[in-house]
Amino acid sequence: MKRFDLLRRAYRSLSQAKIRTLLTSLAIGVGAFTLALSLAAGEGARLYTEKLFKNNIDPNAVMIMKNKGAAQGGASAPLEEYKEEDSSVGTNTGRMALLSNTDIAKLRERSDIKNIVPMYNVNPKYVSFEGSNKKYTTGLTYYNNTIKTTTSAGSLPELGQNIADNEAILPEDFLATLGWNPEQAIGKKITITLNKEGARPSSEEITKAMLTGGEAALKKLMGGSTQDITVTVRAVSKKNKLSGVSVNNVVVSPGLLEKANAIVHGSGDANRGGVVYAIAIATGSPEEAKKSLEKAGFSVSTAKEQQSMIFQFVNILQMVVGGFAALALIASVFGIINTQYISVLERTGQIGLMKALGMRRRDVARLFRYEAAWIGFLGSVIGVGVALLAGWALNPVIAKALDLDDHQLLQFVPWQIAVMVAALVVIAVVAGFFPSRKASKLDPIEALRTE
Repeated sequence: MKRFDLLRRAYRSLSQAKIRTLLTSLAIGVGAFTLALSLAAGEGARLYTEKLFKNNIDPNAVMIMKNKGAAQGGASAPLEEYKEEDSSVGTNTGRMALLSNTDIAKLRERSDIKNIVPMYNVNPKYVSFEGSNKKYTTGLTYYNNTIKTTTSAGSLPELGQNIADNEAILPEDFLATLGWNPEQAIGKKITITLNKEGARPSSEEITKAMLTGGEAALKKLMGGSTQDITVTVRAVSKKNKLSGVSVNNVVVSPGLLEKANAIVHGSGDANRGGVVYAIAIATGSPEEAKKSLEKAGFSVSTAKEQQSMIFQFVNILQMVVGGFAALALIASVFGIINTQYISVLERTGQIGLMKALGMRRRDVARLFRYEAAWIGFLGSVIGVGVALLAGWALNPVIAKALDLDDHQLLQFVPWQIAVMVAALVVIAVVAGFFPSRKASKLDPIEALRTE
């Protein structure tokens, strides 16, 4: 028989058992639905990340740290000999050495990078806001001009330019505590009170303070003096759940952060709090600058590597969701096998009659495989159709919940859908192999006796 005739006959056979065919197809439809949404979410997340990096992040930016492996968040550092001149902080990835003034000076002498911005670890004693008599504890973060932050009020410089030393950016999360809306925050004054470390008192001075004034005198002696810096709110950074750009500190210019660090820790390498990392712009290829800096003993991460890390996270999520889809498909395979075996048993007499009238074994096997293909195709179409409807309904909700503006997180790619449908049809045909083989081997005389 011709293939078209077999396909048409297979479709007619399935139509005679509509409910059973539909239920079996729905099992594949669940897997198709999950796979379609997984592919759409992965594609949407990748497109969003590419858009974010393209429009908001300088591709030539590099992040420089002192110890190898730290920029990539690698394993714990090996056992090292303690050096008096090294300052360090403990991290969840091991002992992380801090960049010193000398390191920053060496970086600024290099020709393969420019605009070196140190990231100092500075925590004010407290901050106060205009119109409020309360004091708050928060940190200071430098304004990273390699990243374009989204704002809910105010404006920011173009990519590559810095805010002024007397300006600050306030996180949107702070507004609820302060009782402001974004527009009210613009132009408000922020007073940053820094605790200036004094000279370390001697044991005699400590004893004298305890004897004359007790704990209060000792706290005053150890506390040092304070110095205030006043800045004006220029913008309110918008809370974005996916970009990773928003911070929960008061954002100030790199120059002001360096000044604050000098006030708190002093200007010498021995007294300063240290530089956690530095951001620079590669004058040529970021990859070439990375290799050269690593030879000099630094650890470097490029913007492209950070983007790849996000892509890797998206791929892992896709694999997890795809695993659930695979489980659904495995269940549907057994459903197809069961349906086909039942069909063979119910139509044993018909099979015997077809073979008695001259139908070849090969054509009988094809007939049942085509029935399985129809089940796979029908299930795939149902699953994809429901996924498209779900995407149409969920995209506005997801965009609003994750603050994606007009970006659609669920992006359906036609060729991916077509390949997925074809693959599911092949899986269905493979599932129908053994029932079709059983049908083709039936003896026509024995089969007719069962009628």
